[in-house]
Amino acid sequence: MDVIWQPKAVKQLKKIGDRSIQQRLLGASHGLAEFDSCSNIKPMVGHKYTHRFRVGDWRLLLNVFEEISIVSIEEVKKRDEHTY
Repeated sequence: MDVIWQPKAVKQLKKIGDRSIQQRLLGASHGLAEFDSCSNIKPMVGHKYTHRFRVGDWRLLLNVFEEISIVSIEEVKKRDEHTY
């Protein structure tokens, strides 16, 4: 499958200050071409995006149809007793 970065996701990637995290996300996104063999991809229910791909503390939000479209990047913040 083809992997396409949407402009919003590219902008978010550039805003990440740590170059090592940027490289890690880019490297992981190349593995999305083998979508069926990726273990960190989960389908999302009741969300506007179809799947999420976990890379450490970061999530790549995807729309997967005939191609894989990386729509957004989100950092997962540390949870504590006040989260819920």
